[in-house]
Amino acid sequence: MNEAGRFFGPSALLTPANALTLARLVGAPMLAVLTVEIGPASWLLWALWTVFCLSDSLDGHVARRLGTTRSGAFLDPLADKFLVLGALSALAAIGAVSVWPVTLIGAREIAMSAFRVTAGRRGISVPARPLAKLKTLGQDLAVAGAFFPPIGRGHLGVVGIMLWVAVALTLATGLEYYVDARHDLRGRLARDGDAATPQEA
Repeated sequence: MNEAGRFFGPSALLTPANALTLARLVGAPMLAVLTVEIGPASWLLWALWTVFCLSDSLDGHVARRLGTTRSGAFLDPLADKFLVLGALSALAAIGAVSVWPVTLIGAREIAMSAFRVTAGRRGISVPARPLAKLKTLGQDLAVAGAFFPPIGRGHLGVVGIMLWVAVALTLATGLEYYVDARHDLRGRLARDGDAATPQEA
């Protein structure tokens, strides 16, 4: 155990939390294929989706107890995106949901990932915001609604409403990240400019 009382340091790769995250990452294409084959509404799909969503909370808890890592910070949101976009794309492919909200969510997630990389290269971190957790919940519930037989069979209009709510939250968080990061970047550039300006004696 390290000095901070954690089992794993920031550079660790083989951790229980990462194993759970990788299981979600590997399970994403399997879930998408099953959705196309037997979806949209299926108790099996709903059970698998529930397990994946619970594992997302579990790996975060495990990471906090045993030690958070840089690899986990990268892999965890990536696994979430793969799961959600894979499931939504499969649902759109079989006509269970409209392609437009799926496209908007996908575009936002791709743009946000690129923005994080660009900001990181400039030394600007983009930490998770509280609204992002609500966004993730909204996306998870929309997919769960499509998979849950009492809703997914004959009540896809309800699923559509849930999905558009998730779209609104997704776009709102994207705008929040963009505004906050631009503010941080302007502040950093201003500080760098002040440091480079000779001060009067």
